[in-house]
Amino acid sequence: MSKPVVAVVGRPNVGKSTLFNKIIGKRMAIVEDTPGVTRDRIYGQAEWLGREFLLIDTGGIEPESEDVILSQMRLQAEIAMETAHVILFLVDGKEGLTSTDREVASMLMKKGKDVILVVNKADGKELPESFYDFYELGLGEPVPVSAANMLGLGDLLEQVTAHFPEGGEEEEEDVQGIAVIGKPNVGKSSLINALLGEERVIVSNIPGTTRDSVDTPFEWGGERWNLIDTAGIRRQNRINEDIERYSVIRAVSAIERSDVCLLMIDASQGVTDQDKRVAGMAHEAGKGIVIVVNKWDLIEKDNHTMSQFERTIRAELLFLAYAPILFISVLKKQRTGKVMELVKYVSEKRALRVSTGQLNSLITDATMMKQPPSDKGKRLKIYYVTQVGVKPPLFSFKINDRELMHFSYARYLENQIRQGFGFEGTSIKFVFREKGENADE
Repeated sequence: MSKPVVAVVGRPNVGKSTLFNKIIGKRMAIVEDTPGVTRDRIYGQAEWLGREFLLIDTGGIEPESEDVILSQMRLQAEIAMETAHVILFLVDGKEGLTSTDREVASMLMKKGKDVILVVNKADGKELPESFYDFYELGLGEPVPVSAANMLGLGDLLEQVTAHFPEGGEEEEEDVQGIAVIGKPNVGKSSLINALLGEERVIVSNIPGTTRDSVDTPFEWGGERWNLIDTAGIRRQNRINEDIERYSVIRAVSAIERSDVCLLMIDASQGVTDQDKRVAGMAHEAGKGIVIVVNKWDLIEKDNHTMSQFERTIRAELLFLAYAPILFISVLKKQRTGKVMELVKYVSEKRALRVSTGQLNSLITDATMMKQPPSDKGKRLKIYYVTQVGVKPPLFSFKINDRELMHFSYARYLENQIRQGFGFEGTSIKFVFREKGENADE
């Protein structure tokens, strides 16, 4: 199921980042009392009464500004608007209605999207005198909130979720999504064309040709798949075209809709910070991951080149120790035929379910080989383990004291489970519950 997208837009310094942080429950966006601090769109996972959605925080909009940075922020917000199912237009209740608010409202009315007008900084029991001026914008009844004091957020989120598609956007259950992710000009579209055997995606050597996610359904190995080509994500100081700055949300949405991600790395550049960022998105989302090193034909090689390169990747992407690595050259058609074989293999591992008996037998052996940690004379006891989910595999441990489950011992148990049952290419997740706790606690 693809999650709805909600964008927070408005002119600078009206409290967008504060509202964003309160809704997602984390301090992800920088909050500072200086206009224009949030220059790049930031996204986060949010939930209200069981409805999950992606929330986008945007830079402030200055519609008529000729300043380069402000014009980029305007474009950023416009792309967020195009992506979103629902737009939260935030205005400042203390400052009142401004000409910029009117211009932003005019922009929004042309988008044809669901817009909720939100009057921020309504901190007192009485609405600010300027509140009723905002009716002039023609965007319906304003919703008063105080983002800083978390007032009115429940009413706001009820209105937000009321605009979501009924039941969410269902994906076909028997179609598995493959998101091709990575920096611009790494060969994503070329790989998709190679996998499909036809020119279905435009290929160009200009970084950033693919600006939107492009879905291409196909069949392979008797199964139905959907290839998702994403706009490349590049470092902020390397962006030449304004529109490139804002492709990240499309990649996030593509990762959300995928089962397996093909993380493409340029062999001639090695692992970059941007590769780590993209890899982290896929890992945190619990997706299957295959690391595809493209342009391998450009590397001068000896008998040790591939193993040395693999060691470097493992060192740079420690959190992806479980992901298989494939070296290819799309241009030379080298080993591209193995990509789908690995995708299917990883997809199967991500859906693997282990019997409770086998699992507990392995954990018993593991605790005998390496004694659980103790603190002040009290030792960790593992009473019972069961697998409670797949895609990604999720294991529930019943233990005596959660504080005794050190990170290093949890990693040891993860390694034992991987060695015993596979799970190559997928993260596996643990949940630890103390004796007497129910599953929903």
